Amino acid sequence: PHLGASTMEAQENVALQVAEQMADYLIKGAVSNAINMPSITAEEAPRLKPFVKLAEVLGAFVGQVTEDPIKEVEILFDGSTATMNTRALISATLAGLIRPQVSDVNMVSAPIMVKERGIIVAEVKRDKSGVFDGYIKLTVKTEHKTRAIAGTCFSDGKPRFIQIKGINLDAEVGQHMLYTTNADAPGIIGLLGTVCGENGVNIANFQLGRNRPGGDAIALLYLDAPFPEKVLEQVRAHKSIDSAKRLHFDVGVA
Repeated sequence: PHLGASTMEAQENVALQVAEQMADYLIKGAVSNAINMPSITAEEAPRLKPFVKLAEVLGAFVGQVTEDPIKEVEILFDGSTATMNTRALISATLAGLIRPQVSDVNMVSAPIMVKERGIIVAEVKRDKSGVFDGYIKLTVKTEHKTRAIAGTCFSDGKPRFIQIKGINLDAEVGQHMLYTTNADAPGIIGLLGTVCGENGVNIANFQLGRNRPGGDAIALLYLDAPFPEKVLEQVRAHKSIDSAKRLHFDVGVA
């Protein structure tokens, strides 16, 4: 609402409007006239909310593993996600993507910041094409590399990774994680377990994936705390590991 209201009646109307909008958000999840996120109607809020979180997580994943300047971004909405408020989903994706570099970015400022950096953003919608009712796929291009990650939300409303680097998997999102890439070969699980064990790092969970036998493979380690820098260097130094990145996600842990 316009905060320049000068009469008593105008101030009362502004206060009433603010109270109604706050009530709509707290009760229904609706957002209107906010300065830090796009508008979301009460009707679409319940369905959209988990996918907004998913979009932010996908952006955050790529933002944390990408070091070179980003040139292009493509966000694919497949199936049911193509019928949602994709403006909000795009804003959430971009906010997650650049937050590792700009900590105070939000869903309103993210598209502006991305445009100022000369990053090309493309939106693609298509009908359901696989086993999932709907999913989001983020592809990011730099001068030297293209990265892609896809995710969806199940009935519990929690975001899940369903594809990384073209490798299919079913992985939850953890607060503290380690992401590694390597050639598919014996000994990787033992290597990571040994390095963590020798340095007192507890692995809460472990997720693996590969594109084919002997091909490219990935590992996601779920941790109780941020992965220590000195241990990360030990992992990176091993000849079997192509890359290793620490990841952190806001999963609502108190």
